[in-house]
Amino acid sequence: MKEKLTVIKVGGKIVEEADTLSQLLNDFSLLPGHKLLVHGGGRSATQIAAQLGIESKMVNGRRITDAETLKVVTMVYGGLVNKTIVAGLQARGVNAIGLTGADMDVIRSVKRPVKDIDYGYAGDVKKVDGEALAGLIRKNVIPVMAPLTHDGKGQILNTNADTIAGETAKALAGFFDVTLVYCFEKRSVLSDENDDNSVIPVLTPDLFRQYVKEGVIKEGMIPKLENAFEAINAGVTEVIITSAKAIGQNGGTTVKK
Repeated sequence: MKEKLTVIKVGGKIVEEADTLSQLLNDFSLLPGHKLLVHGGGRSATQIAAQLGIESKMVNGRRITDAETLKVVTMVYGGLVNKTIVAGLQARGVNAIGLTGADMDVIRSVKRPVKDIDYGYAGDVKKVDGEALAGLIRKNVIPVMAPLTHDGKGQILNTNADTIAGETAKALAGFFDVTLVYCFEKRSVLSDENDDNSVIPVLTPDLFRQYVKEGVIKEGMIPKLENAFEAINAGVTEVIITSAKAIGQNGGTTVKK
C-alpha cells in the first residue's frame, strides 16, 4: 500500500501577503504525512518589474517572458518568494528545501513554440524526475517548488505553476497515493463567481465541458481544470480545488473521472 502524499499548489497572492502567507505556512505545516508545495508569485514579479521599469505583458492570464522579464521572475520566484516560504516553514519545524526545475534536474522543459503568440522564455514541461523527488520526500524533506524549469542546455524557463503542480503530482503517483490540491482566493470552483456559496462540489469531464460551453467556467479556471483532469487520468488519486484557508479540511470542488 502506497504512503499518502499531498501536493499543494498556492497562487501568488496567498504567498505574497504577510497575513495569508503566515496562515498558509501554519496550515501546511500541520498537514499529516508527506507533502510538497508548489507556489506562484506573479504579483511580486509584476511589482518588482515595474520598479525596474520593465513592463509586464499578459495574454490569457499567462506572462510574456522576454529576456529582461526572465531575469525578474528568476530572482522573484526562485529567490524572494521561494526562500521566504522555506524560511517560514523552517521556523515551524518543517524541514523544507526550495527547488526550481533546474535543481537536481527535477523538471526539464522546452521553450514554448511560437504559434499565434510568442510567449518568449516560457517552458512547457517535458519530464519530471519523480524518483529524485520521492527520494527527498522519503527522507522527510519537504520540497517547495518555484515556477521555474530549465531546458538542460543552460536556459531557465518561466513555467506555469499549475502545470508544474499537475506534472509533479503525476510523476509522483507511481511512488505515492497522491492528492493534488489547487488553492486560490475563492472557496472552490463557483457556479457564480460573485457568490462564494455557489460551490460546485464535484466536477466530471462531461460537467466541465458543459460549464465551459455555458460560460460558467471561464478564463484562468479552464487551464487549471484541464490540468486537474489530466492528473486524474495519469494516476493521481484525487484533485481538490479549494481556498487556501481550507487546507486540510473537507470542502471545495473535487475533480473525478
